[in-house]
Amino acid sequence: MTASPAHDLTQAVLRPVRGHHAFEACVEQLATTIRLGVYPLGSTLPSERELAVRLGVSRATLREAMAALREAGLVETRRGRGGGTVVTLKPRTPSARAAARTTAGKRQDWLDALDFRRIVEPGAAHLAAATRPTGDRRTQLEEAHAAVVAARKPAAHRQADSRFHLTIAALTGSPRVIESVTSVQSTLHEMLLAIPVLEQNINHSDRQHAALVRAILDGKADRARVVMEEHCDDTAALLRGLVG
Repeated sequence: MTASPAHDLTQAVLRPVRGHHAFEACVEQLATTIRLGVYPLGSTLPSERELAVRLGVSRATLREAMAALREAGLVETRRGRGGGTVVTLKPRTPSARAAARTTAGKRQDWLDALDFRRIVEPGAAHLAAATRPTGDRRTQLEEAHAAVVAARKPAAHRQADSRFHLTIAALTGSPRVIESVTSVQSTLHEMLLAIPVLEQNINHSDRQHAALVRAILDGKADRARVVMEEHCDDTAALLRGLVG
């Protein structure tokens, strides 16, 4: 039996993802195949088992990614004969509608901000760790991190998250670094308002924050840079997938 063009494309587009980036990478890849028409409007996605094998992830991770796509209005699950996960592209939540209204120019500006963040924030983390904060500066970072962990409501968590990243920038003592991270966080806030609040992503982000705090307080500058790079990459993957 000859494979359909869509099947051939998915073989090329969907690739196994790295383990510790699995959730965000699954969302990005699946959302991209939908937005580019590899899975057209009204089509049914392959089975959970097939997609999990194709992406090289557990079925639990695949289900979490599918839940994110449903919240973003890209797919819906239908029951009964002929059911399955169907491509709908119907934004149902305020965040999904906000993403759908975003102009091409704004999306391009956001993508540029993600690239800029990947340069600036890992450098800020490296510089902050190189100073090996002590005393009040150490307490400042620990309190900023504790505030993120304690935040329960989405808006409070987003603000605490921003303050945490700005605190790291402040530890560098560089006004230019602080200005750059402030700019990046402002744009990131806009972007995050356009996607659903996803518990899996928040949990992953919190683990990365904890690792980042340990690296900075231990003075492990190279480790701090790597953790922040991974953190930026995961957030960028999620945003590229759900914002488009």
